[in-house]
Amino acid sequence: MTDDSADSAAPRDASDLAWETTDTRIDYSCPGFDVRMDDVRLPDGTETDFHFVDEPPAVVILPFTPDGDVVVIDEWRQAVGRVNRGLPAGGTEDHDTDLAEAARRELAEETGYEAGGIEPLVTVEPANGFANSVHHYFVATGCTPDSDQNLDFNESIRPTTVAYDELRADVLAGEVRDGRTVTGLLYYELADQ
Repeated sequence: MTDDSADSAAPRDASDLAWETTDTRIDYSCPGFDVRMDDVRLPDGTETDFHFVDEPPAVVILPFTPDGDVVVIDEWRQAVGRVNRGLPAGGTEDHDTDLAEAARRELAEETGYEAGGIEPLVTVEPANGFANSVHHYFVATGCTPDSDQNLDFNESIRPTTVAYDELRADVLAGEVRDGRTVTGLLYYELADQ
């Protein structure tokens, strides 16, 4: 999958800033992402290497129930050693050509909720200094618990619902620290609704 919007976000004349990739390889591979090493030539001619996290595009869903509550997940996050509250999200598969359908699938797999409607919200590169991650955000409406969770072997997730105003207050108070959730909710707040 490609994201043509990435080109429109680039500076108009970046040729004097661009690095040339002369070789690339996977240094380490694990479930969910790889660590890639590029051999690069900098604009001044210096040759060096650059490591970064290489992962497939992801979808992040802001799912609303018919009564306006938000479906969130409580999930164990080993990297920070605690349960994290956040929006449902997941990586895309090689065969995914429709991101909205991938978002529907991830919502159902992680929460057991099916979306009545789904619309794109925004696409961001959350950590482009050390990862090629691209997150495609969607707003799902009319979400109802119509299926069973279908979790990956390494996911410990409990879905729940929360009032939108409560989730917003928790984000503003710093109680919700998941970056995908903070980004999605704040963009939703700032977007012309």
